[in-house]
Amino acid sequence: MKNEKGILLESGTNELEIIEFKILNNTFGINVIKVKEIIQPVPVTKIPHSHPIVEGIIQLRGEVLPVVNLAKALEMENEKSGSSDEKYIVSEFNKQKVVFHVDHVTRIHRISWDQIEKPSEMYQGSTVQIVGVIKRDDEMVLMIDFEKILLDIDPSSGINIEKVKKLGRRERSGKKIIVAEDSPLLRKLLHDTLAEAGYVNVEFFENGKDAYAYLEEAGDSAAVNVNLVITDLEMPQMDGHHLTKKIKSNPQLSKIPVLIFSSLITDDLRHKGDMVGADGQVSKPEIAELVLKIDQFIN
Repeated sequence: MKNEKGILLESGTNELEIIEFKILNNTFGINVIKVKEIIQPVPVTKIPHSHPIVEGIIQLRGEVLPVVNLAKALEMENEKSGSSDEKYIVSEFNKQKVVFHVDHVTRIHRISWDQIEKPSEMYQGSTVQIVGVIKRDDEMVLMIDFEKILLDIDPSSGINIEKVKKLGRRERSGKKIIVAEDSPLLRKLLHDTLAEAGYVNVEFFENGKDAYAYLEEAGDSAAVNVNLVITDLEMPQMDGHHLTKKIKSNPQLSKIPVLIFSSLITDDLRHKGDMVGADGQVSKPEIAELVLKIDQFIN
């Protein structure tokens, strides 16, 4: 996996590599930069009274990692898939390592974020963990909201408004913040926690493309009236690195501080945000750290 993950060296190209895998007859995708390695299944130690979708734990190079049955998480469980090529996808995001049990890993390929469409609300139920759809000639690839799956297993791992309350009240109602975040759940949590921190003048966009269109149309007025931009990284249409790069390359907008708030902020990947000019990078779910970083740039 390490050699494959080194293919995309430049940051801000609005491209990603995805690993496609199968559950039953459906094709799903996961961003390569979330994946540490892919291994053969190994014996699992079951944990009494664990979450229904957690198969148990394994030991991998001295680390104890939970194994999540992805078929159960997506409510696609079958007694037996029939696959003789089941795999464990070892992933890391949100400062956590998790193993996802899938039927079969098929391929790795590169696509642009603008090829990923937002799921329609017509077929996207409130509990479905799908954040994007990639149309192929003979099939569709569904991008999974892995962060939501982990949050369902352990709600305490999400954004915690209590941490913000400990920072104390401050008057920030005159400061305008733009947020690009594709997850409805995260938009709601960010709205509530930023409001608790005193930042009530916040405008949300579902992806980087819409956020940039707003800023570009506002032009000079955006440079004056927008105090800060917060962006996720993984978003359909335009990712956060590309959004940051476009803002910092636009003479009218370049002085607006941009903070990346993502589950993919790690020591190995932080350089990508630096390359596109991000003013700060905070790993989800460290909301208190994000608020302190906002305070640093908004006086």
